[in-house]
Amino acid sequence: MNILKGLGKAYKEGFSKSVENMGLAEGISSSGYTPHSAVPIVAKGAYGQLAQQGIGFNTPVKLVGATTARVMADLGQDATRHLYWRYNHPMAISDKVAESAFGDQMKRFNAAQRGAISLATVGLPVGASLGTFDITNVGELGRPKGYAQSYAEKGSEDRRETSQVAPELLERFVLGRQGRPLKFETAKEDIPDLTKERYSNYMNYLYNDKGLVGAGLIKGTTENLYGEPELRIVGFPVGLQAAGALAGGTLAGRAALKTLPKNVVETKGKSQQVTRRVPLPAGSTRKVAAIGGAGALAGAAVGKLINRAIATQGQSDLPSTQEYGITSNEITSMRSGITPERTLNGSPEGELVMASLRGYGPYPQLEKLGLNTPEKLERRRQELIALYD
Repeated sequence: MNILKGLGKAYKEGFSKSVENMGLAEGISSSGYTPHSAVPIVAKGAYGQLAQQGIGFNTPVKLVGATTARVMADLGQDATRHLYWRYNHPMAISDKVAESAFGDQMKRFNAAQRGAISLATVGLPVGASLGTFDITNVGELGRPKGYAQSYAEKGSEDRRETSQVAPELLERFVLGRQGRPLKFETAKEDIPDLTKERYSNYMNYLYNDKGLVGAGLIKGTTENLYGEPELRIVGFPVGLQAAGALAGGTLAGRAALKTLPKNVVETKGKSQQVTRRVPLPAGSTRKVAAIGGAGALAGAAVGKLINRAIATQGQSDLPSTQEYGITSNEITSMRSGITPERTLNGSPEGELVMASLRGYGPYPQLEKLGLNTPEKLERRRQELIALYD
């Protein structure tokens, strides 16, 4: 009984101390309100503060009590979820990276000036490099190559066309959504070097890969539809071109800000320090925006060149029979002893075999042909490859 009382007392002590710490944090906050996340990496030193107060892994019951208090506050305020909501798009993360890199010098500009600098150094170059829209494809409202319009008519043969202009523009330029990939034949018209192998791999990555933590929040591939490396953050694409634009714009903008005269800190009396504001030279906004924008464009150009080099080097050497212009009859005359590739309910046999090996299916069309085990599917895949060697 005494043991239970002791545990209860330790739990309450940890709980109360955590509540007290959170109250003190709110007291020193300029807004009087501070969100309290229970996740250690975003809790802003809360657990370190508890450790200094003697509450840590060596006092597990107190730590449980303190953690419970933070979890309750977190759930009640949606503190951790607000963090996710705030940074669930690459552009929001890019803005935060630039804000941290630019530092206090940006506070010397007014809101409109800060907006102009951010737009030139991050907003426009990074946004245009993410691949969610194609600024050169004006006729199709910025639709990225290889991807369908979000509001194409259901059942339409060509999903590159849309009759709903306003929702399409909102989806692409405001919400930052790329859209779904087109079917292979149509996507290949947009991307001539697209192969079925690359397309199949990318579709598997896009819809089946669960990423690092199994939730699909962060995942990557070495080959997207264009044959370039791609990272997806909460479903939104980030490539080397966008990363280069962010790095170039941030570094150049930071360097430009450092050239501006700084405020002067003067000491009055023995200990009182007073900051004397030094006016910014005329044209400072244009200067920082121009230098930052130039750096972003240079970074984007470097990223694009690397992308092109990777895509050129990694082009598949296994094109389909259609890409070679070879028919089944020609293959039959060229190869003896191997059944030519068949078309099953409108789908090439090779596509269904690859899909089955990657976990799709089952496909009754293949099972009817006796391709009903991984070993048989792999053997058939090797046969189809041999047909095209």
